[in-house]
Amino acid sequence: MFKSTTTTCQPLISVHCQSKDDDLGQQDIADGSEFGWDFSVNAWGTTLLYCDMEWENARRSHFDAYSFSRDHTRCETQCSWLISKEGMYGMNGQTGFWEFMHDWPNGDVQYLTM
Repeated sequence: MFKSTTTTCQPLISVHCQSKDDDLGQQDIADGSEFGWDFSVNAWGTTLLYCDMEWENARRSHFDAYSFSRDHTRCETQCSWLISKEGMYGMNGQTGFWEFMHDWPNGDVQYLTM
C-alpha cells in the first residue's frame, strides 16, 4: 500500500506497478490518498512486484515494491510504504516501526508526496 504522508506543492505522483505476470496499470496518487493491491506469494519464494514512479514530469524512480527475499518477514500481512522527501520507508510488521529502505536518485527530491 502506498499512502500520501506529507503536504507539499506536488499534487500527484504517478505509480506503475507490475509483476512478471500481472500489470496493475498506472495510478495517479493525490496527496492524502492511498493505492494498494492484494497478491499471494508463489510456492518457490520468488515473488517480485516492482514499480516505477514519476513526479514533476521529470523525476523518476524504479524500486521493488515486494521482493520475497527482502519482505517475507517484514510484510507478513501487509506491505506498507511511506514516501518522504528523503526517500521511501517500509513498515516493519514485526517491530511496528518505519525503516528507511530506498533513497532518491541524486538525493535531490524536494517536493514529493504519496
